[in-house]
Amino acid sequence: MSDNTHEQGHGDSVASWTAVTIIMIAFTIGTFAFWFDQPAIVIASGVLAIAGIPVGMILKKMGYGVGGSKSKSKH
Repeated sequence: MSDNTHEQGHGDSVASWTAVTIIMIAFTIGTFAFWFDQPAIVIASGVLAIAGIPVGMILKKMGYGVGGSKSKSKH
């Protein structure tokens, strides 16, 4: 067991949850589109997955990240 008293937050924020949710939905859609041989939807879901990253970064800059001004807990 670690005696680390500095909690990192582990990404428990609106920004991280939003980014991860967008990416997971994109991969789910892409998987089904691949099974049903829909290449345009597979590509679109890949673009959506990549778009999840800047969404999380923008929300973090808006104060919804870990320790942000609008987050539930300030570390």
